[in-house]
Amino acid sequence: MYIVCLDLEGVLVPEIWIAFSRATGIEELSLTTRDVPDYDALMKGRIRILSEHRLKLADIQRVVSGVDPLEGAFEFLQALRAKTQVLILSDTFTQFARPLMEKLAWPTLFCNSLVVDVDGSIVDYELRQRNGKCRAVEAMKSIGFRVLAAGDSYNDLSMIRSADNGILFRPPEAIVGECPDLPVVHTYGEFTERIRAVIG
Repeated sequence: MYIVCLDLEGVLVPEIWIAFSRATGIEELSLTTRDVPDYDALMKGRIRILSEHRLKLADIQRVVSGVDPLEGAFEFLQALRAKTQVLILSDTFTQFARPLMEKLAWPTLFCNSLVVDVDGSIVDYELRQRNGKCRAVEAMKSIGFRVLAAGDSYNDLSMIRSADNGILFRPPEAIVGECPDLPVVHTYGEFTERIRAVIG
């Protein structure tokens, strides 16, 4: 029996931090795990920038509430969920996720949490577990699932490589160049065909 594990941002919804960067005009906040392999360094940099600009969690949540799924993502996900089990594995945060999950009809999501001060300032973050995407794939395999995993960023690579089958979806050219062994798809149609070829 197969389960499909998908990244969220860049696969089903736009990158939240890019949307927030555009809304605030702070270019540094546009960096994501597509650009920076070190997630801890990336998050600490984001928290520092938010503090410098006195931006709060509520400021980000207002932007997230206006973010819609990528074109075709909802239909792709619904068709996939009708065929097999789907688990969303993301390094986003519970404090961001609710409006996005509502727009995707509430798929199962494993993600992280932010540490928020009493005044609404983001002061730190807490991982659900270290290397959580990869560990989740390994856990699914340990209870008898075969796993197909897909993502677009550096933080998805361990998940993709731990799965029985892995796919890169619209990755940046740098990752394509570094991972020539991994199949790449660019549309939900191609994605669906690749999944169908694996799980039937």
